[in-house]
Amino acid sequence: MVRLLAIVLMLICQAAWAQPGPTLLQRRLLDSVAVQDVPPGAPGIATVVIQHRRVIYQKTAGYADLTDSSLIGADTRFNIASNGKQFTALAVLTLIESNKVKLSDDIRTFFPGLLSGIKDTITVQSLLNHTSGLRDCYDLWNLQGLTWWEQTFSNEDVLKLLMGQQALNFKPGSEYLYSNTNYILLALLVEKLSGKGFVEYTNQLFRKLNMPNTSFESNYKQIRGPIARAYFNFGTWTTYNWIWNVCGDGNLFTTLNDQIQWEILLQGGGKTPINRQWLAKSQQPLPLSNFPNYGYGLEFGTYKGLEYAFHEGATGAWKATVLRFPSKETTLLTLTNTGKSIPSMQTRQMADILFSLRSDAAYLVTKPERIGDPVRDEEIPGIYLTESGFAFEFENRDNKMFLKRAGRNDVELEREAANIFHQKFDPPFKQEFTRKADGTLQVTAYYINHAPYTLTRQHADFSSFQFTRLNGKYRNQETGAEMTIGYQSGLKYSLKIGTNDPGDGILVTPEKLLFNGYTLEVQNSTSSTARIYLNGDRISRVEFVRIKD
Repeated sequence: MVRLLAIVLMLICQAAWAQPGPTLLQRRLLDSVAVQDVPPGAPGIATVVIQHRRVIYQKTAGYADLTDSSLIGADTRFNIASNGKQFTALAVLTLIESNKVKLSDDIRTFFPGLLSGIKDTITVQSLLNHTSGLRDCYDLWNLQGLTWWEQTFSNEDVLKLLMGQQALNFKPGSEYLYSNTNYILLALLVEKLSGKGFVEYTNQLFRKLNMPNTSFESNYKQIRGPIARAYFNFGTWTTYNWIWNVCGDGNLFTTLNDQIQWEILLQGGGKTPINRQWLAKSQQPLPLSNFPNYGYGLEFGTYKGLEYAFHEGATGAWKATVLRFPSKETTLLTLTNTGKSIPSMQTRQMADILFSLRSDAAYLVTKPERIGDPVRDEEIPGIYLTESGFAFEFENRDNKMFLKRAGRNDVELEREAANIFHQKFDPPFKQEFTRKADGTLQVTAYYINHAPYTLTRQHADFSSFQFTRLNGKYRNQETGAEMTIGYQSGLKYSLKIGTNDPGDGILVTPEKLLFNGYTLEVQNSTSSTARIYLNGDRISRVEFVRIKD
């Protein structure tokens, strides 16, 4: 009986291991998703599904290089940008394993002079999960008028920039804000503790992971081929020269075959001298973290009811996505070299097909539950903000309602109910107007591919406000960046930051300006020492002080 039971169990295991991959219909659907943005004669993609330690679907399409007509293959090297963060984190884990550093160590133990005015501890762990408060170096360069991809900066240039910083976005450990600076500093830490260059150290790691064609690149002149060159399309396919040397936050070149080997290792297959327990740890949230949604170079969340780990990478026209579903023991990943492709969307579409999941609309609230109290047209115009400073502006022109958003064309709205509007040429984009308990008007935006979000109308008294009091030049001591503000008319100002072309800013309250995606908080505007604190996507509370004439 025992022998019979053993045979039955063995057959069950064999059947589970030998389960078929996608059906013929699923394969056809997967193919259509994979090549949806790869027209004839264009750059393209490399994508794969690994399930139970084996490849069950793989597709490459398009050209790696249009000049020599070389096609993308499984050994073509792509830049996977921020998806490289998981390997920087793994390198740090190997140093933790060898007792060279602890998650609780203050990073300034290894970099004397860095942010010496900050009394709070800035731990290695806070860098790993983006809770350090360190400002994003790319956003800081932007304030200086530097277009990063036109430069050839190195990790040492980032450290030099950091050495000039005197403040953080927030108290370390109190908030989460994604910042590439964290992982560049971790790469520098790896060098400090290993006694080897970051690229040398991680290349040794990649060999142990059976990834011989994967490497961070700190010298663009020495990048090995074959490379999937990155292409944008503005009427015709156009490539550009890659001259970037910063790495650790990204700038990782790899192949589909190497990524397959990595995923097989993570699923328990293959062979490696690296401790399997540490590989498993790299796929888990950080211990005792108040922000468990980001770990060792990975995000954690739920996709249509399925828990998963994931990350996106994008640098220019190179983009990459990885999705890992532990309960399904399945990984989907996509690498692209075309500006037309959106792998974050495509790879999730592939997951929908593979797991028979419903459309996004079935999982999101995409429209108001009911019609509310009426709101008159004349009540609506004004500026509405989220807590993070994202703005909608509604304007009534010739009895037509328009929505204005920074960086986008104005769109005409149509009323569909007493308190509900929608975009005239995209009806699923709906705006529901309601009132808070104090009577303040707010608007909730709905769409088929994102969760609803709410913005509150801003009210301010400008009756005694002298609009020209904001005029002048301001300087940020940390970066040397300068800001020029000049009053125009109404609530509009002209603004210029660094060497960027000037644009229009809008005064929301006497203490708040909106400009080109930035929120500017004004303090002591009547004083010669007036201060403006700039907040952006990955930087906040960057202080600009008025320059005396």
